[in-house]
Amino acid sequence: MIRRGFQAAVRLGQHRALFGGPQVLPRLNLTSAFGSSTDSLVSRFCPEKTDLKDYALPNASWCPDMLDLYQEFLEKTKTDGWIKLPSFKSNRDHIQGLKLPSGLAVASDKSDWRIFTRCIQVEGQGYEYVIFFHPSEKKSICLFQPGPYLEGAPGLIPVGSLAVLNVHVEKIEDQKLYMSCIAQSRDQQTVYAKCSGIFLQLQLEEESPQ
Repeated sequence: MIRRGFQAAVRLGQHRALFGGPQVLPRLNLTSAFGSSTDSLVSRFCPEKTDLKDYALPNASWCPDMLDLYQEFLEKTKTDGWIKLPSFKSNRDHIQGLKLPSGLAVASDKSDWRIFTRCIQVEGQGYEYVIFFHPSEKKSICLFQPGPYLEGAPGLIPVGSLAVLNVHVEKIEDQKLYMSCIAQSRDQQTVYAKCSGIFLQLQLEEESPQ
């Protein structure tokens, strides 16, 4: 354990992350990685053709409310500027094609790494969710249905029911991103949780060509 700690410290030191260093990770230019437009960004994360399994599609475990609202938002993707985001099993699948600097690139022989919300393979037992995104309005809607493996204390979101999460970018100031989220029932009569926060956007630069 101690040896691993020293090894991690050495790696961080190489990126000037120790003792007040101003930079934690190598810099990456998102424009050069994804393209200069929102359409380019969306096309990277929402490929039209892929062999990857999209876990954000209806299955037999979805409750009627979730199916109904899914279809409602699916219709909005045709006319109202909403985009359905696919959900793959790992972050590697989501960022395929992204040109990462060598300091951020990770090599692994693990073939079944999963995002924790996709770690439960049996449909309906864990996290069932789908996200719709509206780029110009800077907001997202997540339809979420918890399964029995997520059972918690009484009074939280009922297992097997639908919770609607509304995420909104309130404003952007320089590198600060002000966001809020409210989780509630479909009829908006029950509020399960509210939160807000400030996120810092790193102005990442790409590595200079060799």
